[in-house]
This record gives sequence, C-alpha cells and structure tokens, in this order.
Amino acid sequence: MAGFLKRLVPKKFRKEGVVVPVVRLHGAIMAGGSQFRPALNLAGAAPALEKAFAYKDAPAVAISINSPGGSPVQSRLIFQRIRDLAVEKNKHVLVFVEDVAASGGYMIALAGDEIFADPTSIVGSIGVVSGGFGFPEMLKKIGVERRVYTAGSNKAILDPFQPERESDVEYLKSLQLEIHQVFIDMVKARRGTRLADDPDLFSGLFWTGGRGRALGLVDGLSDMRSELKRRYGPTTRLELVSTPKGLFGRKTPGVGGLSLDMADRIGSAGVSAVAELAEEKALWGRFGLTG
Repeated sequence: MAGFLKRLVPKKFRKEGVVVPVVRLHGAIMAGGSQFRPALNLAGAAPALEKAFAYKDAPAVAISINSPGGSPVQSRLIFQRIRDLAVEKNKHVLVFVEDVAASGGYMIALAGDEIFADPTSIVGSIGVVSGGFGFPEMLKKIGVERRVYTAGSNKAILDPFQPERESDVEYLKSLQLEIHQVFIDMVKARRGTRLADDPDLFSGLFWTGGRGRALGLVDGLSDMRSELKRRYGPTTRLELVSTPKGLFGRKTPGVGGLSLDMADRIGSAGVSAVAELAEEKALWGRFGLTG
C-alpha cells in the first residue's frame, strides 16, 4: 500500500536517493554578449546558480565548466557569487571540467571545494593576455589620414590606427601584472598546499587534466556522474538547473549549454557580430579547440 501511494506522488517530489543540482557554465566569458554571440557572464549565470543553491536537501552543488576564458572581471564575479552562495547555503561545491577550464574558465573553477577533470581536459593558463591589431601602414597605402583630438595626453592610448608607442605598451603591461597578481593570489588562496612547487605554474602555460592533477590544479580525474554516484550512492540523481524561459521561449546563453534560435542570430548579424565571433573562436583556438 505504501509503495502504491508513493507512486502517486510526482517523481520530482519523491524522496528517492540523493538529488544533486547541476549548473553548466559553458562558453567564452564576456560582458554583455549579443544574440548572435551568446556569452558567459554573471548576469546570465546568476539565476541558475541561485536556483541550484536553493536545493535545501542537496549535499552539494555540481558545476560543469567548459570555457577558454575571457573577461577577468566577469570570471571573478561568477567565482565570487558561487563562493558567497556556498557559504550562505552551507553547500559543498564540486566543479567538473569538460574540454577546457583555462584562464578565466579556471578562475571560475577555483570556486569549487574540489575540482575534477578528464585526463584529456585542458586546465591552467594562469596569466593575462591582451590582443589587437595595428593599421597605420594600411591607412597610408589607401590614402586615409587619422585625426584624433583629445583633452588629456593619454586619452588616445593604444589607438590601433596610430603607430605603437613604447610608453603605451609599458602601461598596458603594468595593468596586466596587477590583474595577473590577483589571479595568482586567488589560486594560492583556494588551492593552498595542494599546489606543486613548479616555476611554470603561473607562467600562462596550460596542461592536460592528468598533468593538472600532478600540479595540484585539480583534485581528481573523473566525470560528474561517476563521481557523484560513487560519493552519494548509486541512486543519486543529477538534476540540471537552467534559467527560466523568457517571452519567446529562450533561455540564458552560456548557462545550461543552450543557445538562441536561428532567427535571433540572423537578425543580429553584422560586422561587429562577426568580429565578436572571431574573437571567441580565437579564444577556443588557443587550446586547439573550436567553440
């Protein structure tokens, strides 16, 4: 009789084993983004994270990461939101790396109390990079003169249409060093004595999951389902948490591995969108991967 009554209760309300909420954070990390090029950022990730950490009886929150990095600000904001929720809700955070958690992607991974990766995953790239193009010679060839008027001697610093100045580069590098130090401090604070004493650890190099484990960047080599069932029992259920659908049935890009519909992509196409997409492809390409 008890079994019959139990079956009448909707499945999601039954107490059958442990339920672990799962949030997938995938894609290049960039503020804003567009309909043509979805981006991973705090605004998109926050609703799913809040929902996952609200699971009262869950012993942990599992987070899947697949990101080549991007904005250090958005990376750190997502990291901090995860840690704040973990403390507030008293939840253990387990991070699982899929293809890559590099640069800003690894910064987010640091929010995990434990980090797991596949032996062939890419992890690390603890550094800061800035890129761009210079066009002064091209302008000369096509007969175009660049005119810039500023109030402030450094207002046009790093202008790609003017010859590169050594003082501009030095200033940019000083900013990079500051951000790099923040990243290094985060790694040391979160990984502590698990880190190996290796001179290349903070050089910007990246490694496979297997080598990352030896360096102390990850704690183990495993996939999410296997690890959670080993830890909490064979009846453990993984429940993917995603953001609510909006007016047109779309979900937040970058969270849950979901993208926008084709009509939106076509409607937002243009030179700017193509350039943004190329930038994202370049991020993935650094690790031999395509987005």
